Amino acid sequence: MTKVYVSSVIPAPPAEVWAVVRDFNALPNWTPFVAESRIEQHMRGDQVGCIRNFVLKDGGRIRERLLALSDYDLSCTYAILESPMGVENYVATLSLTPVTDGNRTFAAWQAEFDCAEEREADLRRSIGEGVFQAAFNALKQRFSR
Repeated sequence: MTKVYVSSVIPAPPAEVWAVVRDFNALPNWTPFVAESRIEQHMRGDQVGCIRNFVLKDGGRIRERLLALSDYDLSCTYAILESPMGVENYVATLSLTPVTDGNRTFAAWQAEFDCAEEREADLRRSIGEGVFQAAFNALKQRFSR
């Protein structure tokens, strides 16, 4: 099993960051790599079990199921159902924690998945840097204004 973990500090209180990332369908609003997203079967974007179907700016399509959403813990967990990345058993969690020094947010995003051994290093890098860190950088820029 391959693991990816990325963390960052966002210059805003956790409640403000959570308001942006909580909606499972809101990726186009806060990530630089998603062109469009929709929730299948007319479910809500905060309903556990909903499936988001989104298109990346490079044209790839990904479907993910929301497995858990906690307003108390400020976290969400999801699984990839379909993707062009060549991963299986992919489960990821995005979580926010208060940084009391400066009223900031510690954001952590981690994933575990299976993949072909020869793809492991590339996938670890592309998911860690191209997805998780890129999204955190966009959030930092959004809240630095």
